[in-house]
Amino acid sequence: MAARIGLVKRLNCVLLNTKLSVLSAGVRRCSALSYSESHKEFTSKRVRRKFIDFFKEGHEHRVVSSSPVRPRGDPSLLFVNAGMNQFKPILLGCPDPRSEMASYRRVVNSQKCVRAGGKHNDLEDVGKDVYHHTFFEMLGNWSFGDYFKVEACAMAWQLLTEEYGIPADRLYVSYFSGDVANGLPADEETRQIWLSMGVRPDHVLPFGMKDNFWEMGETGPCGPCTEIHYDHVGNRNASSLVNADSPDVVEIWNLVFMQYNRLENGSLRPLPQCSVDTGMGLERLVTILQGKRSNYDTDLFTPLLTAIHQCSKAPAYQGRTGETDVGQVDMAYRVVADHIRTLSVCIADGVYPGMTGAELVLRRILRRAVRFSTEVLQAPEGSLASLVPTVAHILGDAYPELYVIRFSYTSLLSEQVHLFLYADISLCVFFFIFVLISVSIVLLFLSASVAWSLHRNLGFPLDLIDLMLEEKGKMVDKKEMALRSQPEEDDEDRVDQLDLHSLAELQSQGVPHTDDSPKYCYSLGTDGKYVFQPCRASVLALYCDGSLVSEVSEGQRCGVILDQTSFYAEQGGQAHDQGYFTKDGLQDVLFPVKSVRLAGGYVVHQVTAAETLRTGDQVQLNLDEANRMGCMVKHTATHLLNFALRELLGPSVSQRGSHCTANRLRFDFSVKVQWLSDYLQQVEELVQDIIHQNAEVYVEEIPLSKAKQITGLRTIDEVYPDPVRVVSVAVPVSDLLNSNSTEQASVELCCGTHLLRTGAIRDFVIVSERQMVKGISRIIAVTGDEAKKVVDITPIPQWQRRELQTRLKAMQKTSNNTIRKLEIKEAALKAKELLVKHSNKPVVVDLIHTDSISVLMKTVLQLSKSTPDSMVMLLSHLQFSGKVLCACQVPKGSASGSALKWAHSVCARLGGNADGSTDVAKGEGKAAKLTDITDILHWAEEFAQNKIRKAS
Repeated sequence: MAARIGLVKRLNCVLLNTKLSVLSAGVRRCSALSYSESHKEFTSKRVRRKFIDFFKEGHEHRVVSSSPVRPRGDPSLLFVNAGMNQFKPILLGCPDPRSEMASYRRVVNSQKCVRAGGKHNDLEDVGKDVYHHTFFEMLGNWSFGDYFKVEACAMAWQLLTEEYGIPADRLYVSYFSGDVANGLPADEETRQIWLSMGVRPDHVLPFGMKDNFWEMGETGPCGPCTEIHYDHVGNRNASSLVNADSPDVVEIWNLVFMQYNRLENGSLRPLPQCSVDTGMGLERLVTILQGKRSNYDTDLFTPLLTAIHQCSKAPAYQGRTGETDVGQVDMAYRVVADHIRTLSVCIADGVYPGMTGAELVLRRILRRAVRFSTEVLQAPEGSLASLVPTVAHILGDAYPELYVIRFSYTSLLSEQVHLFLYADISLCVFFFIFVLISVSIVLLFLSASVAWSLHRNLGFPLDLIDLMLEEKGKMVDKKEMALRSQPEEDDEDRVDQLDLHSLAELQSQGVPHTDDSPKYCYSLGTDGKYVFQPCRASVLALYCDGSLVSEVSEGQRCGVILDQTSFYAEQGGQAHDQGYFTKDGLQDVLFPVKSVRLAGGYVVHQVTAAETLRTGDQVQLNLDEANRMGCMVKHTATHLLNFALRELLGPSVSQRGSHCTANRLRFDFSVKVQWLSDYLQQVEELVQDIIHQNAEVYVEEIPLSKAKQITGLRTIDEVYPDPVRVVSVAVPVSDLLNSNSTEQASVELCCGTHLLRTGAIRDFVIVSERQMVKGISRIIAVTGDEAKKVVDITPIPQWQRRELQTRLKAMQKTSNNTIRKLEIKEAALKAKELLVKHSNKPVVVDLIHTDSISVLMKTVLQLSKSTPDSMVMLLSHLQFSGKVLCACQVPKGSASGSALKWAHSVCARLGGNADGSTDVAKGEGKAAKLTDITDILHWAEEFAQNKIRKAS
């Protein structure tokens, strides 16, 4: 470290001396400025734009758009809560090498952030002071293996003092003082950088792990940080107030130097590549530049506060806090202004109030806003939704998606507010408990079980419960609540992933990325079955117990990296392949593949070694073809479902997520249609039409920029590789690239494995559709044989099953009665015609036209009723199938023989059979020609006549 500090000092002499004169002049110039004059210049839009332009134009940073507040593939987060979230793959060393992200070196952006749940949760503090928010904007610049501490500090100082004109004597910087327990020395390097730039020694302050060492989480990249603080008062030495929770001296910018990786055992290891991650809250910066002491007094909030006042019955906002805020009116203003920003941004990014995860947190934010809006500010029910256009006006230039929802989603907010105020029982329940506890003199605590039930089951925020109880001098039992709110342990057997050190080691050793193109190597055989090409591979690396090894022994679980693979790694909503390896020379020893994951361009096969396995071994990959076919069928069917929904319901349909396994598919989407269930049959039919067309599935890999020009292309919020695979059904990709093409087609960017023709899906049935949250629905569907037996396997509640069974029986009874009446009517007409034709003959044998044995039998009965002494036999010939139906009746107690023997004899001559009784019988046989029927009619009549003659 000492050598590095010496190097830094020498670099400073060469690189920074020329800058210092400029910086010093800038500082003197800024200090000389009338600071109040600059306040008028800095609107929030200009402050944000200047930050981006400073790094883009002056320091060659790439501008990267803010990611949505819903994290991309990161289950550890409810919301994006820092600018670095979308860059975690780079920091962890595992970006897709084909993606644009892999090329990032210098980056700048303004990131939408929400801190209202999990580790970073500011929800309970919002409103009580003038600087906490659930939604805020994080201005940041990053270096991924490019510049480091010297340049980061110099650029930050230049921007603040020169571009924004903040007096240098108002700024204080902190640095890491070291930590003996972690074996970390003080960051003297950063201290020397600040001093060499002319920052006064009494403005460069040391702090420990809590304030100046940043960590991503329990494990992962971390490092010392240097923070820049601002003194609102000025003309004094405020060093004692830095990191002292003083509202007069606030942190505005944090520069994190990623140098270490925190391992699972708690130890620190130097990173193979150092990075810089900086973050500065726009709200605090604007407050300083506009000469305010409260974030809520800036142009990011004042239009909202004015709009809130116009639709409420409360006095205008005064900016008061604590005891001076009588009736908590100003607190209510701040809560509503903050929360409507959060609600608007989240809804625009596809996060809606709901019952789980981020949706549940947003539901609580909504209800907290409703409570303060209606009870404290006495605003009417629809006032909250009416604020959305104001939010779009303030933030829409930076985040255009807000313009889209400014009118369309006000109805959604209105409905949610209505549910909270009228349809939901949570307020009624709470106020009932509230009254009971308020009138109690002895009872000081509200049971944690009651509070937790209100919170968990009814969505009532815990901080609101605390707040309303505090008003009456009561509180929740905190000890009991702490026990109830403990997170449940996750017993899932997690799969080991390549850590960033092992990834760096693989790259330094020149281990090539896995060639996974064989996963697409399959074709249709002449018999219509899919043929998957065999794949033989070499073991390039083995990963076991957190490090790369050269061999593993029997029974050890490990990750296997091959030079090529035909196994599909889980991604793009498709489950990973299953199967096993066999090792050359040991064909009877199987290495089952538990999972397949992708990390930084390497496909990692998780196996438990059945025998010693070494790097360099040759293995044969054996794919579970039935499982793969199931996944391919479901994935292609998912594309057809997406297409059908958009075709029938319009462009408001937007995919929110999907997952395909061999057994079923799940598709989540947003839609503005109110009665979605009315369209499900049409959706099914459209998908089935495309299946029956046996349409060809076209796949082509093209540049990402070119793919995005395709009309009707469906994409979701993902980082796509470049080039990218385009999957199109029925229309070649080359035709879609033709701007003159107007053909409608299912076309998506997709890395999954798909069918070559849609006919293999065979059938498609939607087994479940439900609304997860307002505006977002989930469809579960099955295909093929599963679709045929869907009624038997679809799980429904027992009460509902019985109700359906009762209704079905009633419908069946009604249907049977109707059919019976129609058959009787038809039989009566036929019997009447036959009665006229045959009069009172002792034997009646004839042919009638009907395809129903029931109608034939009824006609015989009707005719016999009119001629009770006659032997009656009627036949019907179904010419298409050649089947002959037979029915007969003989007079009861007749000596002429039995009906069963008569029918059996006739049907036997037709190669069939009969059953019945002495009086009545029926049967069937076959006759290829009509002449055969004429012959059998004569034979049947002669048979009966002979019986009569013998009897007489």
